[in-house]
Parts: sequence; C-alpha cells; structure tokens
Amino acid sequence: MTAEVKVYSTTFCPYCVRAKQLLERKGVAYTEVNLDKEEPEVRLELMKKTNQRTVPQIFINEQFIGGFDQLYALEKEGKLNDMLA
Repeated sequence: MTAEVKVYSTTFCPYCVRAKQLLERKGVAYTEVNLDKEEPEVRLELMKKTNQRTVPQIFINEQFIGGFDQLYALEKEGKLNDMLA
C-alpha cells in the first residue's frame, strides 16, 4: 500500500492508539505528528484546517478522513484498502 498517511495524535489518547494499531495490522506506513510535542501553532493550524478539536486526525493522501471512528468505518465498509492503494 503506497498512500501517504498522516496521523495527528497525542500521547495519552486511546483512540489514537487504536487508529495506529489498525494501520499497523494492515501493514500501512504512516507519519505520526504528536501534538503534545509540537508547538501550539501546529494544533491551531490543524484545527482551522479540519474544524475538529479531537484526536486522532487522520489524513490519507492529504485528504482528511476524520478520526478513529471514521477510519474504522472505512475498514468495515471495505473502502479503506482502496484509499490506501
């Protein structure tokens, strides 16, 4: 799978852990941006871009797909593999 996947997360977020585990089970390489370790401006820019405050925030090929629930729904519907191809 060759899609570019980026996961914005925080250190103690159970949904972030679950999203990363799902991607890892599928053998997907992803870039993680830990918002706890970034400058506050990064989080503010992300919030402006997505209108979301919660994490994880997941992008596939620069398309915002949402958080863990949306990622899992794509997997359950059989659409995630196509997005990652």
